Amino acid sequence: MSTKIRFGITGSGFMARTHIEAIRWLDSSASLVALWGGSRAPGLAGRYGIACEPTVESLVRRDDIDAIVVTTPHHLHLNEVLLALEAGKHVMVEKPMATTVADCDRMLAAAARRKLVIAVGYNLRFRDLPIKARELIAANAIGRVVDMHLTMFMDADLFDRQDFGGANKSKWMKLPENVGFVIDGLPHGVDLMRWFTGAEVKTVAGFSRTFLPGRQVEDTTAGVIEFTNGAVCTVNTSCAVPGPYPGEYSRYSIIGTEGLLAMDPFGELHISNRKDGWRLVATQPKVGFESAETAFGDVRMKAYRAQIQSFIDGIHGQPMQAGSGADGRAGLAACLAMLTSTRERRLVELV
Repeated sequence: MSTKIRFGITGSGFMARTHIEAIRWLDSSASLVALWGGSRAPGLAGRYGIACEPTVESLVRRDDIDAIVVTTPHHLHLNEVLLALEAGKHVMVEKPMATTVADCDRMLAAAARRKLVIAVGYNLRFRDLPIKARELIAANAIGRVVDMHLTMFMDADLFDRQDFGGANKSKWMKLPENVGFVIDGLPHGVDLMRWFTGAEVKTVAGFSRTFLPGRQVEDTTAGVIEFTNGAVCTVNTSCAVPGPYPGEYSRYSIIGTEGLLAMDPFGELHISNRKDGWRLVATQPKVGFESAETAFGDVRMKAYRAQIQSFIDGIHGQPMQAGSGADGRAGLAACLAMLTSTRERRLVELV
């Protein structure tokens, strides 16, 4: 394997292009070789001057590729990740890692057998405000974290109107094999809460519903999580939202024994304590979600570049800040537990 990691991509939608742009920027440590998958693959490959493979098998068998980035619909992840690992390639897979915990375990076992790296696309770990919030928590700025609340609201038609992956995503996200909205967005939130506290998810309760007409899977979930350190968290996530709430694309309220944090990862981070009251800690420059084109600006792409570089570090045996396969499994397990809790009307124990 060369010092410069050579990449292949599965998928040709919005996230495929995101990772392509990140890899191209890291020209001293990475190179982009080929892609496969989707009706837009030939056009995307031509745009970036790379090969377009006819099958995923031919992509992962290429001798000039060291690592594969998986960006296809959720239910396809297992097959593509296992094929890549069996071909001796390291893998970064977009969240959710898979659609079942058992599938995550198969991926982890295959990677361990071949001593390969799996990373999961938890890009919020590389955004300025979550990094600052984690530093404040580690420095005991708000005392021991005892309670958290997360809201994550998105208009289901956003991808159609802004061409974030085109109309294809709005179609495949509704299919039963892709499980529901709760595993699409909430793994990010679960990961940040684990990352902030160093605690694992212990017990989960959930209430999941489907409100959008014509949708076959969950679109709204309210849940409660108990962590191994005793902290509790409530979550509210929905794509059945007729337009955005200002500042509520995702918002975290973190309660400590000595203070509070309020964070919009794409807006502002505030801290409060009894002595000083609320004050602004940091502001995230505008990320550029207005359209697919503005979303490829430097502000949004900074996190994806850092994430790919961290994955490369892991491949070279260095500490990896990117989400690991175990992190991917943990985020998915908590979200699926909310669906199980809804279906079986019970608490679900994970630890």
